[in-house]
Amino acid sequence: MINKQMTIGEVLGIDRGAAAIMMQYGMHCLGCPASQMESLEMACAVHGADADKMVKELNEYLESRK
Repeated sequence: MINKQMTIGEVLGIDRGAAAIMMQYGMHCLGCPASQMESLEMACAVHGADADKMVKELNEYLESRK
């Protein structure tokens, strides 16, 4: 279960496919070392994205992969 306090690196460690969803929210810098330490909530704030909506979408994606 993903939450908005998790870092981008943690989420990508769970499933690299999550990158496609994060990129839809304007996070095209996922390969940047600094972004790996940023929480989803902080990254969404920087990119003007809705963290709750993105977390919901990420969890739905992970659930569909089971």
